[in-house]
Amino acid sequence: MLLLAFDTATPAVTAAVHDGTAVLAETHQVDARRHGELLLPAIDQVLRAAGVDKHRLTGIAVGVGPGPYTGLRVGLVTAAALGHALGLPVHGVCTLDAIAFQARAEGLAGKPFTVATDARRKEVYWASYDAEGRRTEGPDVDRPAELTPRERSVGAGALLYPDAFPGAHGPAHVSAGALAGFAAAELAAGRELLPNHPLYLRRPDAQVPAGYKAVLPA
Repeated sequence: MLLLAFDTATPAVTAAVHDGTAVLAETHQVDARRHGELLLPAIDQVLRAAGVDKHRLTGIAVGVGPGPYTGLRVGLVTAAALGHALGLPVHGVCTLDAIAFQARAEGLAGKPFTVATDARRKEVYWASYDAEGRRTEGPDVDRPAELTPRERSVGAGALLYPDAFPGAHGPAHVSAGALAGFAAAELAAGRELLPNHPLYLRRPDAQVPAGYKAVLPA
């Protein structure tokens, strides 16, 4: 197994190469406005750092959100294009699942917890997990005030709203290394991952205006 993994569903642009056992190389840069500019150089950087030719890859793992439309589509389109060009399977991973995997790898254990990322519009994308890191609820999008307070939580969304997520801590954003590790573990166990389809959970910010004037004669 030799996976290229990346995610653009959060403000982080992150990419990694994973050999099924460990992360060989990883890069991570937080810049919510430059996903399209940063992703391909990040992919090139981790392939070079890992000493891996792209033709040796056995698969691509990509974060499918939930996330804002503009950033998320950069990763999904890139994964589709690379998968087609290289003849590789593209495995979708819920970004919240990857953050949960990362949190447990960094020491969060023993009790259920919630992952929440910033959905803008004063909302969060969230999902809940049991003590073993299995998703039990979500993913969904809500205003924090509408949620029952979550005592154990991680993610940038949780950090933004301490009243709804008391005691929240990092990781704030997803790591491609964690996303790759989650994908590698699921594939090794014979479990299917998600298709390369976005988890938007709501309509995009840009909408066709209603009641606009026609400029052509009827």
